[in-house]
Amino acid sequence: MLSEVEKRRLQLSKSTEAKRKSQLGQFLTPERTAAFMAGLFPSGTGYCRLLDAGAGIGSLSAAFLDRWRSGGFNFQSVELDAFEIDHSLIPHLSLTLEKYNHRGDFIANIYAEDFIHVAVDSLSGSLFSKFLESYTHAILNPPYKKINSNSEYRHALRRIGIETVNLYSAFVALAVALVAAGGHIVAIIPRSFCNGPYYHPFREFILKRAAVRHLHLFESRSKAFKDDEVLQENIIIRLERGGQQGPVIVSTSTDDTFIDLSSHEYPFERIVFPDDPEQFIHVPTSLEKTAVELSSEIHYTLDGLGLRVSTGPVVDFRVKEQLRALPGPDTVPLLYPCHFSDNGTKWPIEGMKKPNAIIYNAITEKWLYPVGFYCIVRRFSSKEEQRRVIASVVDPRIFGEVNMLGFENHLNVFHENKHGLPEELARGLAVFLNTTAVDVNFRRFSGHTQVNATDLKLMKYPTRDALIKLGEWAMQQGSLTQNLIDAKFEALTS
Repeated sequence: MLSEVEKRRLQLSKSTEAKRKSQLGQFLTPERTAAFMAGLFPSGTGYCRLLDAGAGIGSLSAAFLDRWRSGGFNFQSVELDAFEIDHSLIPHLSLTLEKYNHRGDFIANIYAEDFIHVAVDSLSGSLFSKFLESYTHAILNPPYKKINSNSEYRHALRRIGIETVNLYSAFVALAVALVAAGGHIVAIIPRSFCNGPYYHPFREFILKRAAVRHLHLFESRSKAFKDDEVLQENIIIRLERGGQQGPVIVSTSTDDTFIDLSSHEYPFERIVFPDDPEQFIHVPTSLEKTAVELSSEIHYTLDGLGLRVSTGPVVDFRVKEQLRALPGPDTVPLLYPCHFSDNGTKWPIEGMKKPNAIIYNAITEKWLYPVGFYCIVRRFSSKEEQRRVIASVVDPRIFGEVNMLGFENHLNVFHENKHGLPEELARGLAVFLNTTAVDVNFRRFSGHTQVNATDLKLMKYPTRDALIKLGEWAMQQGSLTQNLIDAKFEALTS
């Protein structure tokens, strides 16, 4: 039977406009997910100070308090600070918390204020600011919304050493800062923080101050917040403030029913690799190491191979006046992801919404590459595609008599100091990157469909000679199927 809180959540999810949800970046936590999150905290005793920032209607607080009232915690008393900026939700939040307030051992403080500014002021000791006493526990479903680089939030967060690009990571970083040593934080957040350069300062901030104790991954991208049609891949994380880092429990379930819940313990070295300066957070889903991890042949960096990977430098909306629908005497090819498919490269494509060419002149020259063989990887894949990493080869012979090429910003380009590669090397790279083993390994640290140049830069590769041999093999085949590619990879690593 659904609780009253869950009934209210479902009603509000249906009645609240999508635009309103997007403006606040807030999606209310389903009851079963809230109960699972509350169950991740270790049993506690004494006095509990609980933080629920972005409390919504109080689903997470209710789950935590239900566990306490049913004997799951041995707290003598609980004091809750619940922050909610949406004034329309405050009456629902008050109603949720009322039923726990009849024994004299529970205090609920509801703040209809901006959590970021209140927390920053408290942590920085601003004059006349509200002082927030340290918390023993924090449970969060923070808002999901980007923070502009020059916004008030960014300037406020920088005052206390937090550099981040999204409200959800700001909330978690502030919770870590506000929780006392030995305290625990449980949060459900998008998995995007696990990799990429934009979230590196956030990863560094939390890993320096807290130990990762538990990671839970929903294997279905669309079902954690299915009532709100949220398509981000979400993860639940439990952190211990000031804890000594040890093994990490990783659990998975298809969705928020948790019917097929499974969990395993992993050494921290498999979560954050010791030699990774970016501190990517990997989420292994089986005890066995991936074929890429196990192979002694795959441990070379791009630098070690004399190669580089860069994001395509042509940002089309910034050079509109230089673009042309079809090639002309003063243009060179401009390549988009749509020019590449399993059947190879097709250029130009008539009737395409995107331009096929860019004028070659003094303005555009700095963004162009000399014509040659290149390996490219699409920066974005659709959620329906089986692989995240999708590589292709640029064959210069299809372009005719041109000297330069343009690569649009949605492509990653493998090159040698902004020049093309030997054909065998370009084709070998593409074969390697298109293996199932590489894709499986990539998914352990990337929860979204974006593939950044930084991700590709930090991967490990076979030797240059091995890649060239892969390319020579590929050139002798008719068409390459996934089974053929994977079988060749297995032979390479066995």
